[in-house]
Amino acid sequence: MPGHGDDLTRLRIALTTFFALDGFVFAGWVVRIPAIKEQTGASPSTLGLALLGVSAGAVITMMFTGRLCSRYGSHPVTVVCAVLLSLGVTLPPLTHSAAALGAVLLLFGAAYGSINVAFNSAAVDLVAALRRPVMPTFHAAFSLGGMIGAGLGGLVAGSLSPTHHLLGLGIIGLLVTALTAPTLLRQEPPRPPERAAAGPEHLAAGSADATAWPQDPPPAKAAPHRPAPRTRRLVAVFGLIALCTAYGEGALADWGALHLRQDLGSSAGVAAAGYSCFALAMTIGRLTGTTLLERLGRTRTVVMGGGVAAAGMLLGALAPALWAALLGYSIAGLGLANLFPVAVERAGALAGPNGVATASTLGYGGMLLGPPAIGFMADWFSLPAALTSVAGVAGVAAAIGFATRRATAG
Repeated sequence: MPGHGDDLTRLRIALTTFFALDGFVFAGWVVRIPAIKEQTGASPSTLGLALLGVSAGAVITMMFTGRLCSRYGSHPVTVVCAVLLSLGVTLPPLTHSAAALGAVLLLFGAAYGSINVAFNSAAVDLVAALRRPVMPTFHAAFSLGGMIGAGLGGLVAGSLSPTHHLLGLGIIGLLVTALTAPTLLRQEPPRPPERAAAGPEHLAAGSADATAWPQDPPPAKAAPHRPAPRTRRLVAVFGLIALCTAYGEGALADWGALHLRQDLGSSAGVAAAGYSCFALAMTIGRLTGTTLLERLGRTRTVVMGGGVAAAGMLLGALAPALWAALLGYSIAGLGLANLFPVAVERAGALAGPNGVATASTLGYGGMLLGPPAIGFMADWFSLPAALTSVAGVAGVAAAIGFATRRATAG
């Protein structure tokens, strides 16, 4: 069992690598969707149905993966899922119909959703052992991996076929997994001995910072197999925070650029840069998230983050000037950055891998809900008005964060 600082450092590096690999592989697939659409001859509607395979596969397997992590450990499950993800990303270019594409994306989505639950569960254990709120740094690695994967994909799109590009991603994924897996497989998830027996009484005790959630939760495996009803309710509430965050991410990814081009008259290049501003700001927010959490505590971070995101999105949606909208997108990214990592960590500390699975599934539901909800509201009202719903759900996340502080303390 790892107990030395060097062991924990190696474990942290290994987990950070898997987070980055996940973002890198997924972004590499996303930038080749137009080429895959042309290859399969899919119409926009049938392509949309095929792409739902990723989401469906993820949602179906997330809760199942939580149980696998509880039974076999999050480390070996992470390694197996990394292998499956690396193999799965090579499959879409081999398809020549929308139906076949949907089938392989179901498998790819299952691997993607499963590894998210597995490495988040492992990260929850490590955060408890380190006794520092470092969860945002793992999610920053995911964001950085995604930015690198998207950038590299854009560079090679003109010279490499989707088959060769995604095959290359799969090979890179397998090589990185082979180099990193031994660290995870050699070490059990860390469990601070003095915390091993801690239970809900410790969670209820609070901390020196009356506005923060407990800094040192018991390790995930200390949670009972069947959490108490109050614990399950709290996990669901943290899942709602994740949902609110992912709603905003999904909405901006799908509709942010269109708003800049359609409503503010930007060029195609500037419109594409809109989401880049949001993603870069979110990455910066996560890289500084540990310092922020140590200074403010979790509740203040969530409440302030939700408030900042709401203000930023109101500016991004309603500003009449392009520069102001881009500034609003960036502010929204900074505000939303640490909500999802904190929510997943809290859920995992309360209920182990199953808590992580619940919060992740709800979060993924938010990413699914956001784009179509914005579309319907844009038809009923206007796209700027629809995008203000992102500000609304960010405000809800802030309110939930404050209410959860009271529930956890009492």
